Amino acid sequence: MSIVDEPGWKTIKIKGTHQENVSEAIAAEFPLTLMLDGHEFATIVCSPGQLEDLVVGFLASEGVIRTAAEIKEIQVDVYTGFSHIALHKPVQPDQFDHSSRMIGSCCGKSRQFYFKSDARVAKTITSELEVTVDQCMQLMKRLMNSSPEFERTGGVHNAALATPTDLLFTRTDIGRHNALDKVFGAMLQGNIPARGKLVVFSGRVSSEVLLKISKMGIGIILSKSAVTDLAVKLADELGITVIGFLRGDRMNIYTRPDRVLGIDPYLQRD
Repeated sequence: MSIVDEPGWKTIKIKGTHQENVSEAIAAEFPLTLMLDGHEFATIVCSPGQLEDLVVGFLASEGVIRTAAEIKEIQVDVYTGFSHIALHKPVQPDQFDHSSRMIGSCCGKSRQFYFKSDARVAKTITSELEVTVDQCMQLMKRLMNSSPEFERTGGVHNAALATPTDLLFTRTDIGRHNALDKVFGAMLQGNIPARGKLVVFSGRVSSEVLLKISKMGIGIILSKSAVTDLAVKLADELGITVIGFLRGDRMNIYTRPDRVLGIDPYLQRD
């Protein structure tokens, strides 16, 4: 199933005084309900691609699993919109302080649930990885050039696992949280260690995004977009380097600038 709705939507496009009928490519939106050990756990509104990565990453982000090996079986049925997951150690609904939820594609979940879940699995990062200013700019350029879906629709987010010199793989979704969960799921399923890796991201870095990065064990996140105050406070506490507004030859380093080579030492003083 494509993450771009085909063949497109009949649209009236206006530019200045010119008007025309066009077939416009738009991003597909898909509800996926997770059935965990026979119980309805959540419905995620997402893009219909790399769904197994999304399910695994989402469960890890929620603190349900720590490794992919904890999953006994996983089935994703795009025709019915259900994913059935069985764990080696089955869970009961009362193990998680929530009822079944709708997880929107953009805004994440209720802060009450988010903090209860994340308090168990967020961790301080001690990564010794370093990057140069030029490497940051080149990685963001590669991310933005790697998404034909964004070029066609303008309606998706991209996240990539990378080394300082190259993108290892990219995941795309209408939801920025979903894109990161897909990266997390791919790391877990592929047994890819976080050591020596960073994340390149198109979306805003909120506190929820920052905590996902912490759970992944990543020490550096590069974002094209803005950050929030709670995100940078958490990043400072958890030892994560946050770089935002990375566009062209511009970037803002908010936390842990010691991991970025080429910065004037005078600017790093408190």
